[in-house]
Amino acid sequence: MSSISFQLNWEPNGFQAPYFLARERGFYEEEGIEVRFVEGHGSPFAAKEAARGRADFALAGASAVLSVQSRGHEPLAVAAVTQKTPAAVYTLRDVFGEPLEEPTQLAGKTVAPSATKTRILAAQLLSDAGIRDEVDLLDVDPHTHHRVEHQLLDGSVDAAVGVVTNGTELEREHDREADELPIGDYLPIYGMTLVTNPEFATGDPDTVRGFLRATARGWAAATTDPAAAIDALVARNATLERDRGIERVKFETAAEDLQFTEHVAREGWGNHDAARWERLGETLAETDLLDGEIDPRAVWTNEYLDGEAPAIAEYADRIGR
Repeated sequence: MSSISFQLNWEPNGFQAPYFLARERGFYEEEGIEVRFVEGHGSPFAAKEAARGRADFALAGASAVLSVQSRGHEPLAVAAVTQKTPAAVYTLRDVFGEPLEEPTQLAGKTVAPSATKTRILAAQLLSDAGIRDEVDLLDVDPHTHHRVEHQLLDGSVDAAVGVVTNGTELEREHDREADELPIGDYLPIYGMTLVTNPEFATGDPDTVRGFLRATARGWAAATTDPAAAIDALVARNATLERDRGIERVKFETAAEDLQFTEHVAREGWGNHDAARWERLGETLAETDLLDGEIDPRAVWTNEYLDGEAPAIAEYADRIGR
């Protein structure tokens, strides 16, 4: 039995439920792998931990993978988990004045981002819509997410930028109608990836392949049985029991809106699409998020995805798509 460490991007939450379900149902064990989950401090931290070999695997956003590469590290994304970024513009109906349905509606508005990455993606969204100069896109507040929520609640900004389900959470907490505009519906770039480092992958390719097969099974099982996935999550972090409903919304949003594309239908679960990496690299290159040069072609590989494994090759059928 191989024992591996899996560095999460944050504390356990609904977006991570499939991994806990995969362990609970013995999918990793069947591959001869014992998984130790490690709570994280954001995607850049997770990607760096994997790149430096301090974690065998990590869950990290694709933009963080490129950012870490720009600092001289060599992260290797071995699976693209969510094919779309989870970033979203969200607002409250009584603040915005109408349903938020298209980026062009943000013209003349003040928008507050919760993090540097989401600000970058929002800027690209507005540029593509031809209204970047018509929107007051604020700098990131040092108090981040909670400060942005307060600004939106008191009407000092018209909209905020965070991740999908942020609007849903506000609506539930404050009984005020909310709207969300998923940036991933407009920018064809990656969301979350599974990352390791090249030395670990070449040194133990069987463990990498087994980890990906088991994880694909976990995603398929969670997508078809969300309640079981949230049960496994709550078993890991009992404090989430009171937020079970919103954690399920987070997972189902990821499963239904973020992880599936026609590329996945053709090529299977986790398969990387070079064009999405290239587009993300182009987007980041126009910002000050990077510390050096990047090569989007060097940070990912499909080599360790077992194309013969039903959970990977037949993923679309398994989730009923």
